[in-house]
Amino acid sequence: MSENRPYLTELPIVEEFYTLQGEGIQTGRAAYFLRIGGCDVGCAWCDTKESWNFQLWPPRKVDDVVKRVLEAGADSVVVTGGEPLSWDLNYLCQKLKENQLLIYLETSGSQPLSGTWDWICVSPKKNAPPLQEMMDLAHELKVIIHDTSDFAWAEENANKSRPECHLLLQPEWSRHDQMTPLVVEYIKKNPRWRLSLQTHKFIRIP
Repeated sequence: MSENRPYLTELPIVEEFYTLQGEGIQTGRAAYFLRIGGCDVGCAWCDTKESWNFQLWPPRKVDDVVKRVLEAGADSVVVTGGEPLSWDLNYLCQKLKENQLLIYLETSGSQPLSGTWDWICVSPKKNAPPLQEMMDLAHELKVIIHDTSDFAWAEENANKSRPECHLLLQPEWSRHDQMTPLVVEYIKKNPRWRLSLQTHKFIRIP
């Protein structure tokens, strides 16, 4: 996405809430979540399909969103989707950084980067593979394991990641009973990987 695009001062926010990060390297960290509408990836097992159509979500002013983050007392913000990089996020990041907030991005990596981030988690999807420029920036690679073919997909993307990138495998929630034992065994044989669980779903928080 071009850095020359005008900053977007409004974004189609699906939901926003203050909770604990439930998955990945940052599990357990308190964070204010911003889910942005719009997605060009469309995974069959997605648990937020309501976010795909951005037209369902009236734009909210970024300045008002930042105000609510500060009122919540959060020190960090997770920006997710949908696919958040469908939008120019420069203005959002600028306003969050002006208030000394840490900013974490969750993306498929299918779109070029906009905004300035403290942490980038790329969760690659087969039907819209990540751009190499995003793999070069990722601090964390989180691959969803829906079936055994996803292990090869995980390795393919790990080989495109920078050496310091954290590598995680996460059982897809609707099949976690079946896939978690397989993921555990795979990690034991391939210890460069770590396990990510959707702990927020187990403890029933947003």
